[in-house]
Amino acid sequence: MKNAPAPSARRALQLFALTGLPAIEPGADLAALLGDAIEAAALGLQAGDVVVVCQKVVSKAEGRIVRLEDVEPSQRARDFASSFDKDAAMIELALREATEVLRMSDGHLITATGKGFISANSGIDRSNQSLPGHVTLLPLDADRSAAALRDALGARFGAAPAVIVTDTFGRPWRLGQIDFAIGAAGLRVLDDHMGRGDWSGRTLEHTVIAVADQLAAAAGLLMGKAGGIPAVLLRGYDYTTGDETAGDLVRPREQDLFR
Repeated sequence: MKNAPAPSARRALQLFALTGLPAIEPGADLAALLGDAIEAAALGLQAGDVVVVCQKVVSKAEGRIVRLEDVEPSQRARDFASSFDKDAAMIELALREATEVLRMSDGHLITATGKGFISANSGIDRSNQSLPGHVTLLPLDADRSAAALRDALGARFGAAPAVIVTDTFGRPWRLGQIDFAIGAAGLRVLDDHMGRGDWSGRTLEHTVIAVADQLAAAAGLLMGKAGGIPAVLLRGYDYTTGDETAGDLVRPREQDLFR
């Protein structure tokens, strides 16, 4: 067996928490607030940087906030909520947001939303709310949100970073949750290794790396769930720029083995 080649240069991946953002309200200029946080941390923006932003602050800035008291549940939502001790208003919102209901039984509501992302309760989140009884919905188009943030940050700093919008979802066949990309701009979200050689000289045939998801998961370790860190600047990853979006990460339905 061949020995693995020595790396030509020492590589390091750096992650910087962007702190000090105020509570985000509908209509807030999120790009300006992120830019202020970058400047306050004396980081600047460099070519090749990635700014990773959690979905919640994007949704709040875009006004995707709903007061549960204002939701009139349908009979379908009431029946399900009553059977499994759920909040009927939450169930109703999840049904409204869903493009497809994959499972609605045993207290579980699994749906597809937006460009095909699959999650519990359509990704509706009632944690970390400024006002009691409110929830956030997913952005209408997180890829568009990411592109807008990228354009604004690029105009301010003279170097446009890749931008990833993340959320925390479960995964088929795996316990626990992980942050992954629901919006992306400025990078190729998939890195297809087919036809390349591994270090031993074997030609790779099926390996495709979900780059945007890996970066989202790395940033998620720093964000945490209760630390109040809504964004992370990631530096040192040699990604390929491109026009792909997080929607390109969704497996085509004809290849979907889990439905």
